[in-house]
Amino acid sequence: MASKLVIVESPAKARTLKEMLGKGYVIKASLGHVRDLPKKELGINLMDFAPKYVVLFEKRRVIREIKEAANSASAVYLATDPDREGESISWHLIEATKLKKDRIPIRRIVFHEITKEAIEQALQNPQTIDMKLVNAQQARRLLDRLVGYKLSPLLWRKVQSGLSAGRVQSAAVKIIVDRERQIQDFIPQEYWTIEVELTKLVPENKQGTFRALLIGLSDGTKVDIPNQTKANTIATELIKASYTVSKSQTKETIKQPAPPFTTSTLQQEAWRKLRFSAHRTMAIAQQLYEGLPIGDEGLVGLITYMRTDSTHVAPGAVAEMRDFITQRYGSNFLPSKPRIFAQKQKFTQEAHEAIRPTKVFREPSQLIPYLKSEQLQLYELIWKRAVASQMAASIFDITTVEIEAERPDSEKRYLLRATSSTPRFFGFMVLYIESKDEEEEDKIMAPIPTLERGDRLKLLQIIPEQHFTQPPPRYTEATLIKALEQKGIGRPSTYAPILATIQERRYVHKENGSFRPDELGFIVNDLLSEHFPKIVDLGFTAKMEEDLDNIARGKKEWVPVLRNFYTPFEESLRIAFTKINKISFSQPTDEVCPNCHQPMVIKRGRYGKFLACSNYPECKVTMPFLVKTGASCPECGQELVQRTGKKGRIFYGCSAFPKCKFTIRYKPLPESCPRCGKLLIVYRKGLAKCSKCSYKRRLEQEESTG
Repeated sequence: MASKLVIVESPAKARTLKEMLGKGYVIKASLGHVRDLPKKELGINLMDFAPKYVVLFEKRRVIREIKEAANSASAVYLATDPDREGESISWHLIEATKLKKDRIPIRRIVFHEITKEAIEQALQNPQTIDMKLVNAQQARRLLDRLVGYKLSPLLWRKVQSGLSAGRVQSAAVKIIVDRERQIQDFIPQEYWTIEVELTKLVPENKQGTFRALLIGLSDGTKVDIPNQTKANTIATELIKASYTVSKSQTKETIKQPAPPFTTSTLQQEAWRKLRFSAHRTMAIAQQLYEGLPIGDEGLVGLITYMRTDSTHVAPGAVAEMRDFITQRYGSNFLPSKPRIFAQKQKFTQEAHEAIRPTKVFREPSQLIPYLKSEQLQLYELIWKRAVASQMAASIFDITTVEIEAERPDSEKRYLLRATSSTPRFFGFMVLYIESKDEEEEDKIMAPIPTLERGDRLKLLQIIPEQHFTQPPPRYTEATLIKALEQKGIGRPSTYAPILATIQERRYVHKENGSFRPDELGFIVNDLLSEHFPKIVDLGFTAKMEEDLDNIARGKKEWVPVLRNFYTPFEESLRIAFTKINKISFSQPTDEVCPNCHQPMVIKRGRYGKFLACSNYPECKVTMPFLVKTGASCPECGQELVQRTGKKGRIFYGCSAFPKCKFTIRYKPLPESCPRCGKLLIVYRKGLAKCSKCSYKRRLEQEESTG
């Protein structure tokens, strides 16, 4: 009897399915896309927007092998990923192989986890290709080709060769550039806070001390403390005051667990907890999804599909989680009903599931012998988040104490407040606590003694502290993905490629884990903002994503969507070619050409800045452009300079390279550590720290921003 042919994208997925399905099935991998628009031409008929697809040169052998396998098969099952791109790959496979449905049954099967049960169920319930999803993917591909193919030549001619512009990447660069300009325009404002350290005014008080923060006057009037003079005046008044508890109350606070991961929340949390980039996170998640050898189990998919915007979890998986929680933690850690999470995204694909382990009883500790370190770390993160999402809520007692400071010679009464949090029941927090971005971090609430209204307190000390308002923080991988999702820019499968592309094109770079725009990023963003405002307009980009979602739902036709975009875009392009002048990057320097002794100038090429002789083309001498730091190399004493890696990431290395190969990730400072004399570096949160000892100090804003 003829075998059945199953086609997937990757060899890893093919190996897992081959082991699970056994005899009677032939598994072939397409190795991703097999057809695309041609590389050297637009490939789109601008009259009717019909695409001209070609089989990729490197996939001709793959197509030939699939056709040969199909000719001897009794049926063909297209088992590409369960999303628009996977649907599109299946459609392209049929078109490229020219398989005829009247000669051989061709079926589309969909599964969200690579387990024997899920695959058997998919084979028992075959489908046909959903052309609405295919057309949505076609529309996205053609939109991106129109923007990239038409805008890139403009950037080559007016800015620099080798540049590219993208519909979604340009919006992401704008988000980063706008934030950087907010930081540049920010003017810090001084302000002071005053805390007092108190204790109960009773003999043999053993409950300890606590701190209370000045919040205003007892009549509700706010007290501003703009400078040290005002802080000293208030401190003098507080020294002479008597302190009495005016209010003490304790309230129960319930904290619910976070939902299981979607693509964006996984990428955010993997950055916060593991410092994995979005690209690295998705590569590891792909390995966990497609299947890994787990002892006697053989090849098995460990997590469900990792490109999803849904927090839905299959009822069977929820039941398994609840069973596990009861066995491992006890019934008091189990809510009375399964927890269902509301979908936050407008166009969530309900057929998808959240990212979860395929088998809850397969605990991370059991996989230590079989997984690489990074695979285990990510699996543990996914496993804990999923299980915790079905656990009981955490309960805390939040105690708030208000204190009046009164002077006998004044009618003015100051109001101070102390707050503490005491856990009553940890619930899901025994397993998992969601991380927060730096700007969202909770202030630690220290414990305070038991206090009641009317209790007299003794002042121990007054702690005035100077502060300055801070600019908004630069985007990290986590906060940029969060912003893209909130603004409707991109979709689950696009976040990682967006972040990779804007760095590869050297529009932005990472510095101490945060994105900063390069000069090129500013220039290209400003050019597009002026001449192609819709390309970088976040609302317009989000509206295009909404249109693509509506195509996938069958509510819009894809060709009119393309036409409505391209007609005004073409006119803007025509005007821009005639209106925009060539942008020059040449900047004079004090360097002298070693060949002809003419001044060297800074120029920008495809791979960044470099020095070139101003006597070009008569003299073609070029030299590397080195951004000096003023810091000395700890190994050889030469100056440390800023360098750029292949992926656009900034690092610092010795100017004597390749003789000295010292490098460091963090920006070095010119001065040495006052404690041990070693190298000082710019660290997180505007801190300088020694690269060797424990010395730290806070930086001025100019130093920390560079």
